Amino acid sequence: MESVFSSNGNRSVLEVTDRALAEVVDIRSQESDPDKLALWIEVAGVSGSNYSYDVYFQNKSDASSDDAVIELDGVAVVIPSASIALVSGAKLDLGGEDGAGGLIIINPNSPHSDEPPLPEELLNADLSGPVAQEIIRVLQEEINPAIASHGGRADLVAVVDSVAYLQLSGGCQGCGMASVTLSQGIEVAIKEAVPEITSVRDVTDHMNGSNPYYGSSKK
Repeated sequence: MESVFSSNGNRSVLEVTDRALAEVVDIRSQESDPDKLALWIEVAGVSGSNYSYDVYFQNKSDASSDDAVIELDGVAVVIPSASIALVSGAKLDLGGEDGAGGLIIINPNSPHSDEPPLPEELLNADLSGPVAQEIIRVLQEEINPAIASHGGRADLVAVVDSVAYLQLSGGCQGCGMASVTLSQGIEVAIKEAVPEITSVRDVTDHMNGSNPYYGSSKK
């Protein structure tokens, strides 16, 4: 098991298991100019009771002197300076006993979010309207077949004004990459098909999830 340290070398930021490292090396080999790329892990925001993350490949040379840049066996890992304290003590691993669940971030740290919970009335919202039905069609025909290969599923919970509320389940629940899946895949598809929607909100309880989904690279 590899340990990732901050740039001052005094504090362990992230553990990377051998099987996760092997997976990262394999995925990176499929990128253009892989030798120039590092695995970047940063906290992107808050989703429910957990942090959400961006995990992607980007040029190692883009790292600043304040970032944690660590050379592991075959690949560099970059933790941007703003995320070092937030992921301190976390572990990068593969989900499932056989590692088939994709990369996961197990983080003992959690945000203190002031975001109010989803109103109770939204849990039984009327989904019979044309906008809601079109979103359901996009989920059934485009989104769910794509994420099913990773064990994931997305369902519409409610539509309020121009906001669609989604529940992620299966492999997407508890996923460190759920925010990437939502913003780069699901939200884009819904907005393109349903122009009435300007925002998509994830209301999943990710605290109880597992078997996450690996998001696309960032260049």
